[in-house]
Amino acid sequence: MESWTEIKISVDAKDIDRASDIANVVVPYGIYIEDYTNLEQEVEDIAHIDLIDEDLLAKDRNKAFVHIYLEPDVSPSEAVAFLSERYNAEGIKHSIELLDCLEEDWRNNWKKYFNPIEVGEKLLIRPSWRDDYDAGNRKVLNIDPGLAFGTGGHETTRLCLEMCEKYLKAGDSVLDVGCGSGILGIATLLLGADRAVGVDIDETAVRTAAENAEINGVADRFTAICGSFTDKVEGKYDIVLANIVADAIMFLSKGIKDFMKDDAVYIMSGIIDTRAEEVKASVSQYFDIIEEHLDNGWACFAARRAAVPNS
Repeated sequence: MESWTEIKISVDAKDIDRASDIANVVVPYGIYIEDYTNLEQEVEDIAHIDLIDEDLLAKDRNKAFVHIYLEPDVSPSEAVAFLSERYNAEGIKHSIELLDCLEEDWRNNWKKYFNPIEVGEKLLIRPSWRDDYDAGNRKVLNIDPGLAFGTGGHETTRLCLEMCEKYLKAGDSVLDVGCGSGILGIATLLLGADRAVGVDIDETAVRTAAENAEINGVADRFTAICGSFTDKVEGKYDIVLANIVADAIMFLSKGIKDFMKDDAVYIMSGIIDTRAEEVKASVSQYFDIIEEHLDNGWACFAARRAAVPNS
């Protein structure tokens, strides 16, 4: 069994959201957050018990950790250099450790961090290894993230799905740029879309997205493409999704408008609140923002193509 590298980043708990956002730029999969700030409340919400392991109770509540897992053929030195540079630029105090771990350890241990969750009014997202859930009248989206980012638990994904639920119409076509695990495109199919295309530059993400489409019985209507969307994707769509980081949204938005029908809706998420105004100003060169949501430090925008290009 080959040994992976674990990058363990320690930060002040108050900085964990910004720290994890930056970490996702380094590697969009193989990452989890260790934060015990609200331990008792989270355990009560999920398990409805007040018995918590003594070792957990003894954890330092002022510190939180980002764990990143790198494959054997990926050099950790560049990742560490990038992280340190970005954290210093953001004024985030941090320390970084490099640890060896077996891939099997990562694949098994991370699953305990994900639980079935309700999203919006119509969806329940269920990790494929969890059978203890009650969907009620909700559509069940079965997700196996593997090593691809996207389980539905993060505010960025949830905000995007809630916005989809509002603007998606039966029979729509959907393009998901930076699809990760495929969760957004698959969700739109469960909500009534006719077809969805997910595109990502990461081969692992594309493979995982195709597998998740199969798990959910929508593989015949979901297409997973590896590469740059401007080179690989054809046609125009009713809904375009981009749940990626702020810099990528600003960089890609000019090209995205060419893949939208005249009345299409462009939904952007993954934007940390400190950069929301910057992103809004950038995309407003090509789009009219029609709605925005803020939640727990994250922003999500819905937009339509500008009727007349702004100067």
